[in-house]
Amino acid sequence: MIAILIFAPRGGDRPSGFTNVSVEEAKELLDEEDVFLLDVRTPPEFNSFHIEGATLIPVTNSSGSSLSSDKLLEARVDEVPENKKILVYCRSGHRSISASKILVNAGYSQVYNMEGGINAWTGAGYPVVSSE
Repeated sequence: MIAILIFAPRGGDRPSGFTNVSVEEAKELLDEEDVFLLDVRTPPEFNSFHIEGATLIPVTNSSGSSLSSDKLLEARVDEVPENKKILVYCRSGHRSISASKILVNAGYSQVYNMEGGINAWTGAGYPVVSSE
C-alpha cells in the first residue's frame, strides 16, 4: 500500500520537470529538510510580508515594478544553489510556475512549486515576517 502511495502519479505533479506541492507539503519541506526558499514576487510585495528565510529574486516586472531585466530570475539564476531542493513561491501560484520552468530549463532538478502561493500559506495560518 505504501509503495502505491509513493509511486502513484498525482495529477499535475511534474508538469514541466518540477513538482507542485501544497502549502502543507511546503511547510513540511521547510521544517524537515535543507531547502532554498525562493520568493519570486516584487520587492514591495516581499517587504510587505514573506516567509521567514526566503530569498527574493523576482521573476517578472509585475505589480507596477520597474526592475531592469538584470534584476530578474533569468539573469540571476546562478544565485540559486544547485545542490539543494528549491521551494518557489509567489503571491498566488502563477509567477512561481514561470520561475519553476526557468529553473528546470537552467538544469535544476529539485524544484518544488508551492501551489496557491503566499495567499494559501497565510490562509493556512502559517507565519510570515515583514521587512517594513
